[in-house]
Amino acid sequence: MPFFSNLIGENTLLPAVVLFALTYVGMLVFAKARAYIALGSAALFVLLGILPWRELPGAVNWNVLMMIAGTMGTVSLFIESRMPAKMADWLIGRSPNLKWAVIWLSVFAGVISAFVDNVATVLMVAPVAVDIAKKLKVSPVPAIIGIAIASNLQGAATLVGDTTSILLAGEANLNFADFFFFRPPGARHLGIGMFWIVQVSFLAATAILFYVFRKDKQPIRLEETTAVKDYLPTVLLLSTIVGLVLVSLLPESLHLPNEINGIVCVGIFLIGALIYLLRKETSAVKTAFKEMDYFTLLLLAGLFIVIRGITEAGVIEKIGDGFQVISSGNVFVLYTLLVWFSVIISAFVDNIPYIATMLPVVTFLADKMGAPIYVLYFGLLSGATLGGNLTPIGASANIAGLGILRKEGHNVKAWDFMKISIPYTLTAVLAGYALVWVCWSHMG
Repeated sequence: MPFFSNLIGENTLLPAVVLFALTYVGMLVFAKARAYIALGSAALFVLLGILPWRELPGAVNWNVLMMIAGTMGTVSLFIESRMPAKMADWLIGRSPNLKWAVIWLSVFAGVISAFVDNVATVLMVAPVAVDIAKKLKVSPVPAIIGIAIASNLQGAATLVGDTTSILLAGEANLNFADFFFFRPPGARHLGIGMFWIVQVSFLAATAILFYVFRKDKQPIRLEETTAVKDYLPTVLLLSTIVGLVLVSLLPESLHLPNEINGIVCVGIFLIGALIYLLRKETSAVKTAFKEMDYFTLLLLAGLFIVIRGITEAGVIEKIGDGFQVISSGNVFVLYTLLVWFSVIISAFVDNIPYIATMLPVVTFLADKMGAPIYVLYFGLLSGATLGGNLTPIGASANIAGLGILRKEGHNVKAWDFMKISIPYTLTAVLAGYALVWVCWSHMG
């Protein structure tokens, strides 16, 4: 029996709302302690009897956590191999001037970020732009901003591109292939997945960068090229992608475990780690485990429990009822509200807890209103992911990019960032907003 359950009685709605609100405020105010706040709140949900302790193991989405952990390990090895820097060198060597070099670097960051964590992408690509700026004696600020916002945008393109995509896949039961072409249960035709929607948004937003860098026509010449230390991490990363694709094509009659995607990601990383150990290269394995973002893993574990708790208490239903009332039951109004509300919130709030909270709300709303569920899912993902680009604090990739600039002696003001990010983001969101509705308002 929960220790404090006699204090709150049978009505758990109000205590759940208060605890959830305090949790969210705490994560906003004490950002460096978000994981511990989420775990502490999760413990209180159980102790207060809001969430029965027997449901605790099932509240955590182990598939999502395993996918993130396995991908983090493989990506760490990939970065250490210097392959991304080698690929960037190849692009720069084919750029006639600074404008094209920066555009290619932002595009390259976007492509890499569709399969690699956004922050890791910025840490890989941004130093190349800084080096170019030093050689040409120009400011690296616009280039780093372009790289950061491009990497953040492409995070929604594939299942492994960003934590938010993995969260959506877990809630909607999507596999890797579904992010490219997807047939909802009961539908007759395939629909285009988030990958293609993001690419349209990306192309539209990249046009903004062409305008920003229109005057940067200084010629550029690459003097040195990066040497790749090891090709094994590249094989591991490609194997992860291929493995996820193959698993997504297997028939449901095989009754694969729900954690199959996570098993693939963790399994391939562990195979790589074993190969390094057999080669007696223990430092690479130690670095990979050290570089894993355990903070995010703990944060998500706590959030999964908190969200199951507020679901049990009926909070998700109340939030859904509020959205339904505001939209007057109109699906297009609801979709519009969801996308642009997500953009605004994600400009100031980390989109991981926001997406984790809103996914069950969207599921509830679609079921109650009979709305096409995937238009709401994809609208939520695009709004929350792209919205983070509006402000310097809206996405971890932006913070990482500005951190690199700070180390180089460039303290970027909010407006200097936003005069590039606002037109870029609004262009991307508008393109995605229109395309998701056109493609998915009649399906699912």
